[in-house]
Amino acid sequence: MTLPQGGLTRRQFGAGLASLAITVATTARSEAALPVIDTHAHVFHRELKLAPGRRYAPDYDAPLSLYLEQLDHNGITNGVLVQPSFLGTDNSYLVDCLKQTNGRLRGIAVVDPKVSADELRELDRAGIVGIRLNLVGQPLPDLAASEWKGLLAKVKSMGWQVEIQRNASDLAVLAPQLLDRGVTVVLDHYALPDPKLGVADSGFQSVLKLGAAKNVWIKISAPYRNGAAGESFAKEAYPLLRGAYGLDRLLWGSDWPHTQFEATQSYAKNRQFLDTLIVDKSERAQVLASPRPLFRF
Repeated sequence: MTLPQGGLTRRQFGAGLASLAITVATTARSEAALPVIDTHAHVFHRELKLAPGRRYAPDYDAPLSLYLEQLDHNGITNGVLVQPSFLGTDNSYLVDCLKQTNGRLRGIAVVDPKVSADELRELDRAGIVGIRLNLVGQPLPDLAASEWKGLLAKVKSMGWQVEIQRNASDLAVLAPQLLDRGVTVVLDHYALPDPKLGVADSGFQSVLKLGAAKNVWIKISAPYRNGAAGESFAKEAYPLLRGAYGLDRLLWGSDWPHTQFEATQSYAKNRQFLDTLIVDKSERAQVLASPRPLFRF
């Protein structure tokens, strides 16, 4: 082996190689240690009390044990359980599941706007890190009303997020109102633009502009909820969302057990679609790890 020019001794050169080897090994270990996080899934069983006025009720069980199997089989280190709309504001099963997993999972609850600070603190201790507003098919809330102001102030003080499921045109109006209250906002399922318009939807274009707010995150989850051409839409939307939000504010979610789409979807199928959506391995790893601070892993 020929020594490099510039006066390095064999000992110095050897030390440099050793240092480089340590750096490479450390980087490899760091990449291997990155978490792989599923930010959107639901658990339930048929014995649970269902909320009045629900739009949908499952006729099967999706228990915690089965969800954990999906994580293990697909190489997922952590998950986030989102309270299903059909269970309303009774988060007891969600809390029980979180307590059983010793910090592997976090939760997003559904609460009454009049919920007390003590109740929120109890949820926080169990691993809840935010609230969900599933507004599909629901009237839009008056966020200027005193009860909503009070709830959002509590959410802000706890450092929680507000996750919203609604069509993109309404999100373009609602999200700025939430940001004005100082809370972190998470938008579900590619922000649900009009399936006929896809990325050309003016609401989706407004959602892209929200990326400049730096306190908005968006889930690249459940493309099938964006119409029959959902996967094609997702492939068009992803580079636009990446440009608007950056990799650190994109969140992948399995949407397991794919309620109302169980016949055509599976956990493995949705995880594999991510590989076709984000071909670059390091970029994909960054997206899968990015939820760590937001969900307090």
